[in-house]
Amino acid sequence: MSGEDNTDPRGVPNRASRRARAAELAARRAAQAEAGTPPEPAQPESDPQESIQESMQPSYPAYPAQAGFSGEVAMPVHPDQSAGSGRWPAPDSSTAAELTEDAIIRFRSDRPRSGWRRALYMATGGLVNPGIGAAESARQDQLRRMRRQLPGSHQIAVSSIKGGVGKTTVSACLGLVLAENRGDRVIALDANPNAGTLADRLTAETSLTVRNLIENLENTRSLTDVARYTSLAGRLQVLASEQDPAMSEAFNREEYERVCEVLTRFYNIVITDSGTGLVHSAMEGTLALADSLVIVGTPTVDGASRASKTLDWLIAHGHADGVADAVVVLSCDRTSRSVDRALVRSHFEARCRAVVELPFDPHLAAGGRIDLAQLKQPTHDSLLELAAHLADAFAAPMRPPLRPGPVPSLG
Repeated sequence: MSGEDNTDPRGVPNRASRRARAAELAARRAAQAEAGTPPEPAQPESDPQESIQESMQPSYPAYPAQAGFSGEVAMPVHPDQSAGSGRWPAPDSSTAAELTEDAIIRFRSDRPRSGWRRALYMATGGLVNPGIGAAESARQDQLRRMRRQLPGSHQIAVSSIKGGVGKTTVSACLGLVLAENRGDRVIALDANPNAGTLADRLTAETSLTVRNLIENLENTRSLTDVARYTSLAGRLQVLASEQDPAMSEAFNREEYERVCEVLTRFYNIVITDSGTGLVHSAMEGTLALADSLVIVGTPTVDGASRASKTLDWLIAHGHADGVADAVVVLSCDRTSRSVDRALVRSHFEARCRAVVELPFDPHLAAGGRIDLAQLKQPTHDSLLELAAHLADAFAAPMRPPLRPGPVPSLG
């Protein structure tokens, strides 16, 4: 080691360097004493070994020292926490009420199921979601209305004063739509005393009919007992009418009411396909027990006028409230450009709660068994609209009043 080198191989000041530093410090203190300035506080001489150890320690960020620090970490204190209690305050109810799904879940547009919106959604693997269109949004709203809770059994009567206007078709389609989109029990009853065709349009099973049920009503005490006389179309139970005209003539009001008393005990919705006309005995019981009424007509001169006369007859026989709450279905399998359909619709809208137009559909026009999957989209949408209108009355405390204003004349 040379005399000019002031450090050892480890980089620590040697003895000569320390002596020179001490002499320099003593001379500085003597000069400060002569000048009258206070001397600098003596700095403890560092140990070379401690310097080496300190240089080998990892460095950490420095934090400001807190007064009264006792070596324990101070935990943060909530502004509302009472001192020394160690308990957090109860959450504010108003704040908790704001934590709803709509408030905290990021917006997710409904997945489109048809049209160009679905094509774009599928082509991009879901990365681009244009949402649903107006038509699909309307369908979702109708499904929500249709699925509303039903507090008890509800009876729907489908009737017409004129045959051949699609009354049985409407009854069958309405039953299928309600049964498919609701989770409760739905049954369609053919109350036509003249060999009705409701079962033919749904299951083609007529070996057991309502006549067999009437003969065994005393022994019918469970849903299983009733199911012995019904057939199944999807989720819809179907109770066929008697196919022998001589026997069906005995299906009167008293028997109809007894049958409905049993059906409403086990089914949430009972749809009655009444016979043609309004004056037969079973029809009296149908109107007396109906919670909702569907009148079927056509947008033609004879079909519209007969449907309007049906409403007149019902009002004249004490069913004015039922007419005000009724839904009119205009079956458009027969149409003509010469007929003002807007005038026909406005006439019934002024007299009843709602009007639904059922468009022509080749699957329904064939007259065979009905399959909802074979219907065109406009037909299916109309049936959803019809079911939604009827479901609006499920929770209604009272029937709505008649619309004010004059009724457009069909004459």
